[in-house]
Amino acid sequence: MPIGRSAKKSLRKSVKNKKLNQVFKNKLKEIVKIFLAKPDKKNFAKVQAVLDKAEKRHLFSKNKASRLKTRYSKKVDKEVEKKVVKKKVKAKRKVIKQ
Repeated sequence: MPIGRSAKKSLRKSVKNKKLNQVFKNKLKEIVKIFLAKPDKKNFAKVQAVLDKAEKRHLFSKNKASRLKTRYSKKVDKEVEKKVVKKKVKAKRKVIKQ
């Protein structure tokens, strides 16, 4: 247990910050789960905003936040690519049927 006044204050502060950080990290995990279930641009924007806030609060380093944003943006690109390919295939099938 802390003995001095400043040590006691430091303990109170660190306990408070730990609770706030846990709440924020849980929110981040939920948003990422939603994004991974359905990776689209709308969900990616939410993830990107939360990662920027995590970086600002010093929960993640600048490089880690950047790395995660890049990974998630690649997932969005793959989903968009799949949709474009499906549309092209459907268009070709319609032309062949006629």
